[in-house]
Amino acid sequence: MAQIVVGLVLGIVLALLAPGAASAAGLLGSLFVGALKAVAPLLVFVLVASAIANHRQGQRTSIRPILLLYLLGTFSAALVAVLLSFAFPSTLALVQPKGGIAAPASIVEVLRDLLMNVVDNPVHALGNGNFIGILAWAVGLGLALRHAADTTRRALDDLAHAVGAIVHAVIRLAPLGILGLVASTLAETGFGTLWGYARLLAVLIGGMLLVALVINPLIVFWKLRRNPYPLVFTCLRESGITAFFTRSSAANIPVNLELCHKLGLPEDTYAVSIPLGATINMAGAAVTITVLTLAAVNTLSIPVDLPTALLLSVVASICACGASGVAGGSLLLIPLACSLFGINNDLAMQVVAVGFIISVLQDSCETALNSSTDVLFTAAACRAEAAKTDVVESPTS
Repeated sequence: MAQIVVGLVLGIVLALLAPGAASAAGLLGSLFVGALKAVAPLLVFVLVASAIANHRQGQRTSIRPILLLYLLGTFSAALVAVLLSFAFPSTLALVQPKGGIAAPASIVEVLRDLLMNVVDNPVHALGNGNFIGILAWAVGLGLALRHAADTTRRALDDLAHAVGAIVHAVIRLAPLGILGLVASTLAETGFGTLWGYARLLAVLIGGMLLVALVINPLIVFWKLRRNPYPLVFTCLRESGITAFFTRSSAANIPVNLELCHKLGLPEDTYAVSIPLGATINMAGAAVTITVLTLAAVNTLSIPVDLPTALLLSVVASICACGASGVAGGSLLLIPLACSLFGINNDLAMQVVAVGFIISVLQDSCETALNSSTDVLFTAAACRAEAAKTDVVESPTS
């Protein structure tokens, strides 16, 4: 962690003192993110298949409660975004969007794309980072190999550890990667163009901070019945910071798997929950979709009643869960949410264009919240399950 902070500081200094060198240093960041993205699909595939193939009969996992936490967290984030948007209404200076962007027409289309990813060709899924398809094939292969020879299952386990060793080596380069990412971002984009959207960004980032520091801890406290903040801060520090700069949930999967290992969580649970969370646990995306949609509504002076606001929270949650199945992520699902208020697609796509303008900060904060929450809820569910087991097995209980 100290090395990452050093890399962060050096990146800022380099961007301020030598912008030309900072842009060149961006190669370090690109290599780091590229290495993480390259190894993540293979790691998920072999880790999940190995965990299921070597799963012991009678050993319990915590996938169901983790899924419940994922859905609860995403819906709660959408509600928070609605409340903040009502308390601090924002408006947009709508601009013409660039061509070549196509948004999904309905929730049915989003869910259909998500289901089609499940039956994707395994080679295509690995090559394109389709983690829903990778998970489906890994689970199927793992189940098929549960009755294979011990040597086969052992070989699969050895392969998982070998890929894990490569991941450890890549993660060791994180300080250099962070240095390059910070330096190049500050040197090439700067933050001057963001000041015009300061109020909107304040609502967006404020909502994500509220979810990360208040809502998520409350959910974890409900699950564990003890102080959640040590775990919350560990996840934000070890996962959130890296995700903020990589701006990629897929790239952060190896980081999250490594953190789960450090926390002592059961591998056969987090091997499935972490890549699944990178696909459907999207609290940050729910905040983005809700805040930008209501900003468009305020700009057009459209009245919003409570039932419609609650419906927006539900729609934003469903859209967020399907965000990874759509090119462009959460921003391209804004037109779908805008359609609830009768906003036509042309105007909605202008809102998407605004989203791309502020994405330097919006996407970074969104990814940090999404990715760190994957580990947080996985750890909370696993520790709650372990506590139940201890109570049942304790003779004094």
